[in-house]
This record gives sequence, C-alpha cells and structure tokens, in this order.
Amino acid sequence: MTAAGGARAQQTDAAARGEYIFRAAGGCSCHTNIVREGIVRGGPFLAGGRPLKTPFGTFYSPNITPDAETGIGGWSEADFLRAMRQGIAPDGSHYFPVFPYTSFTKASDADLRDLKAYLDAVPAVRQVNREHDVAAPYGWRATVGAWKWLYFEQGRWQPDAAKSETWNRGAYLANALAHCGECHTPRGALGGADEALRYAGARDGPEGEPAPNITPHATTGIGRWSTGDVAKLLKTGLKPDFDDVQGVMAEAIEAGYRHLSDADRAAIAEYVLSLPPIDNRIERDKPASDSPYD
Repeated sequence: MTAAGGARAQQTDAAARGEYIFRAAGGCSCHTNIVREGIVRGGPFLAGGRPLKTPFGTFYSPNITPDAETGIGGWSEADFLRAMRQGIAPDGSHYFPVFPYTSFTKASDADLRDLKAYLDAVPAVRQVNREHDVAAPYGWRATVGAWKWLYFEQGRWQPDAAKSETWNRGAYLANALAHCGECHTPRGALGGADEALRYAGARDGPEGEPAPNITPHATTGIGRWSTGDVAKLLKTGLKPDFDDVQGVMAEAIEAGYRHLSDADRAAIAEYVLSLPPIDNRIERDKPASDSPYD
C-alpha cells in the first residue's frame, strides 16, 4: 500500500471510530432541524438551524457539516479540540453553554479526534447559521467568560481506581460523551448546574420539557429499575412498563444510544444506578409511590 493509500485507510478507520463517538453523544440531533410530527427530520443532516428553547431565550444550533464557509470545514484539529474542551470558537469568542462543552471537555483526545474525522466525512451543506434570539444580558458573548469562571471546570475525565472497569466506562460515557447531566440536572438563575442535584431531574429541561430524576431514589427516581431496565431503555426507548420515551430523549436513543454496544449500554446503566439517590420529584400529577418514568 502506498503512503497515500495508508493515510486514506487510517482516516477511514478514524471516521468509523468517530461515528461511534457521535452515537455515544446521542447522535447530536440538536444540529439537525426537524419537524415535530413524531420525529420527522426536515432539515439537512447536521446543518443546524434547530431552535433550542431555554429559560433565557431561543438558541439556534450551528452548522457542523464540513462546509468551508458556513460549517466547520475550515477548522483545524486544534480549533475543534479548543471548541470541545474550552468552549472557544476559532475566532476566540466564547460559545454559549447551550453547547455542552462543559461535558465534552472530559472526553479523551483520541475520541475527539475521531469525532472530527467523522464530521469531516459527512456531506457538506451550505447553510448560514441563524442568530440566537436571546435577551440581554444572556445573549452577550462577552459575559460568558465570567460564567465559565463561575461554573465551568475544564479537564479530562479521570477514572476512579476504586471502581470496576465497567463502572469507569459507564461514568466516562455518561459524563463526557452522552452528557446526561446537561439535561437531567437543574440550573440556577444564571444557567449554572446545581451540582447538589446532579442527575436528579430538571423541571425546565430540553425544549422546556421536564427531564426526570434518574438517580436511584426508590420513589422519585429510578431506584426500582434494574441495570437491564436502563440498558433496555437506551436500546429501545421502552420503560419497564412498556411505555415509550418521547421528545429529545427519544431522538437521542434513535440517533445515538441504540447504536452502542450492549456492553456500553450496560456500563452506563451500572454507573447511573450507582449514583447517590436524591429525592426530587419532577413529573407532575404522579402518586407518591410512582417512578417518574412510569
């Protein structure tokens, strides 16, 4: 094989690995605009423009296809790593934390490089990014540096030597790639995560919908679920009572988590069910004995 052929094969391998990382991140469905009639994708794949409603206003996801002018096709590897690790754009401006770099900062260099190889391989789409509709001061990028000082801890995920290999794999997937805490943790008035209630659910979650408590609390969380129940939900979207999940979680399963290996879904389940149980009821109109997913 020639040097050029070897380089192409190596890049193909990296893109294949990167696709798996992409799936572990929930398929990045926020970057594909959709029409909400079930889950009907209406916009070009990863070309952005999807409205993301928050208590601070509406953000519009950017184009992350490899178009050189309107996407990330002109980005270097260093640009990509800085965006994912530090939340900083190639021009030096801050990204708003609706982009979950607060979780992606924990990912390994190898996984982020492979993810970029995959994104570089998807079809390029020319689509100009839409301006956010967010009121001042929340829409001022200049304030994000102060927000980061208050709430953002940069750094790679560190394994816990006292835990099993499976637990550590699940912790890495849940916290660095799948970014579960971004949706399932409530936020304060300035949008900082309330770490005392991490994974305990948020009343004003993605697109204004409640995100349930996924700590193993027996009555307000998923403490009565088995690891098999959690792993099955990540594969099929079905809860233990055979009802199905809806909204953003359904999209993340369809575009992302169902494509993971059985071992990785089981690892996430083991990790989530090992969390400290937190009594925090999110869903409305539920009897006290019901799980929030029932």
